[in-house]
Amino acid sequence: MSFFKTSTSPQSLATLTTQRLYLRAPSMADFAQWADLRARSRDFLQPWEPTWPADDLTKTSFRKRIRRYNRNIREGSHYPFFLFNRDTDELLGGLNLSNVRRGVAQATSLGYWMGAQFAGSGYMKEAVTRVCCFCFNDLHLHRIEAACLPSNEVSRALLTKVGFSELGYAPSYLFINGMWQDHILFGKIRDSAPLPAKVLPQSEADGDKLPVTHA
Repeated sequence: MSFFKTSTSPQSLATLTTQRLYLRAPSMADFAQWADLRARSRDFLQPWEPTWPADDLTKTSFRKRIRRYNRNIREGSHYPFFLFNRDTDELLGGLNLSNVRRGVAQATSLGYWMGAQFAGSGYMKEAVTRVCCFCFNDLHLHRIEAACLPSNEVSRALLTKVGFSELGYAPSYLFINGMWQDHILFGKIRDSAPLPAKVLPQSEADGDKLPVTHA
């Protein structure tokens, strides 16, 4: 077990694949798709995310985001992924592993968002299942944490279905949509990790109608 911070270049961050998706680090080439998808999904996403800055969907802001992502990947503190349809290369959403802790914690925090028109198709359940394998088998972490608003019933169900346990209630936990809001905390430990090769069949793919966290 590694108790030390690992260093990865953005170019070497693995591309993860599932039955219908591939997940890779964001790049500047994704700006047009990202800005369009986020703009069209704004009303769907905003209730579950921090308030968007006024310039959030500009190329200048996105460039700063990519620089921050690349720096965090190199430091081993944050692993961002964009989700793409394997057949069409269409951007569907995003998933973030943030606040990676080594030492005695060996943990990370999971967050994700899905474009409004792609919600309810099981894509995020497929992606989270694959990223859990990446956390345990590639990053050698022991624990994955997540949090969602109590009203986000669909994401609570998603996390439970992929092996997360509900840990408790956290008052005023995160500043979401302009206010401090209570959250339900979840955790998944390495002992419950899914097998790397397992891909959920389409008949089991559901439960991603609402984003759990915070782009």
